[in-house]
Amino acid sequence: MNEQVARDVVLVRAIESADAKHEVLSDEDRKYASRSAKELAAWQAADSKTAVTSHHFLQQRSEQILKRLGERTPAFGAFARRKLGLSGIWLALPFLALVSGAAIDRIADPHRVDLLSAPFLVIIGWNLLVYLFLLVWALVPGKRHGWAGPNLLRRLSVGKAVLPRKLPGPLANGVTAFMGDWAALSEPLARARLSRTIHLAAACFALGAIASLYARGLLTQYVVGWESTFLAGRDVHTLLSWLFMPSMSIFPFLQGFSLTEIELLRFGRAVSTASGERWVHLYGATLLLLVVLPRLLLAAVAAWRARRLSRDFPLDLDQPYYRKLADSIGAGSPALLRVFPYSYTLDEARDRGLWAIAAAALGGQARVQLRPAISYGIDAKEALQDTVLDEPGVTVTAVLFSLAATPENENHGAILDYLAKRVRRGVAVLVDESAFIERAGEKPDHATRLAERVALWRQFCSFHGTSATFVNLVQPDKYPVELGAGLALPELR
Repeated sequence: MNEQVARDVVLVRAIESADAKHEVLSDEDRKYASRSAKELAAWQAADSKTAVTSHHFLQQRSEQILKRLGERTPAFGAFARRKLGLSGIWLALPFLALVSGAAIDRIADPHRVDLLSAPFLVIIGWNLLVYLFLLVWALVPGKRHGWAGPNLLRRLSVGKAVLPRKLPGPLANGVTAFMGDWAALSEPLARARLSRTIHLAAACFALGAIASLYARGLLTQYVVGWESTFLAGRDVHTLLSWLFMPSMSIFPFLQGFSLTEIELLRFGRAVSTASGERWVHLYGATLLLLVVLPRLLLAAVAAWRARRLSRDFPLDLDQPYYRKLADSIGAGSPALLRVFPYSYTLDEARDRGLWAIAAAALGGQARVQLRPAISYGIDAKEALQDTVLDEPGVTVTAVLFSLAATPENENHGAILDYLAKRVRRGVAVLVDESAFIERAGEKPDHATRLAERVALWRQFCSFHGTSATFVNLVQPDKYPVELGAGLALPELR
């Protein structure tokens, strides 16, 4: 799916996940959208003579839901239609760079062409350093982020984080969640666009300097020379020989220069103006070869990457929310919930409850892969050494704990940390309260103890970078399990 479709799908997911009590989207709204989307996806597939896919279904369903929400809440409809991010910067930055490049030469050397012109030397030197940095960065193993920070990329992706006014609470929460989700999902695309724009701006800056150099020469007689307190004529000759070597090698019509000519061009001596055209061509050709062309090539590569990401947005449709919707139309393979019980053995009733929770969370065709229980106190590496943690086909990997246990960093936390580092899709945490409730019975302080234990597990999971999903395997329908990017945290009642 393309960028716009992915944006709509992610927005609908965020709203449905935030609207846990179905206040802005009723059950009938959701069922109607799914039925309509299924029919429209079937027609769309028939027109293209292909099978119905989850892409078609999700696109049509998101359009139906956004249309209905827009009719009910015009402020939201305006938000859903507008473009996100700072799109104007993609054209404004190269234009400003072109103007700045044209102005910098006039500011630095208004009446002459200095062979040791600081603006031109800085432009060339800076770009050579950038190429070196890009080369080294490409060879750095395990790199995850570029030079652009997450705040900048978020601003480029979603713009100002300002919510529309007069939105219902769940809808406002959904839009807020969408802002964060979309900023994270579109980071590769924003990075590619920013790279394209920066390279294009650098090329425009050099083009502006070249244009200014030639335009000034049409109306001005160049006074060419150089001056330096520390450099002698031989040093300047060596520097310029290396600097202009690429352009003189590629363009044979560019004439070289001798040490004697460099000595004669030193300011303070008799300066010849006849050779001004040659130096203009040398500097122009050098900027073209060392700055403009490489930057345009880099910009073209970044533009190709951005276009590819925009046309085929990398949205992971194996996430639980999407798999559940795909299951409703029979598209794709059934979802698979892989569970690692920790110091917890499931009886037949709890095993059935786990399957019921998987069906409610991931779709009616969802399957459960219950792994052998991990013994208390055993080393995580030893316990999981024969397990393929990034097994293909696994939709969600979850660790199952009992609420009756007290979480310990050196045991429960060690298992969580070990799995989190090795499971690409992340790890969910299921905490079953059924054993705790059976032990507590009807004691007067039952509710207080339950709340305290729940708070303890929530704090523990938050410390380890995840969230706990509390379930009751004996009564699997006791808590609604809403799925977003992962297993969400339902409210206990």
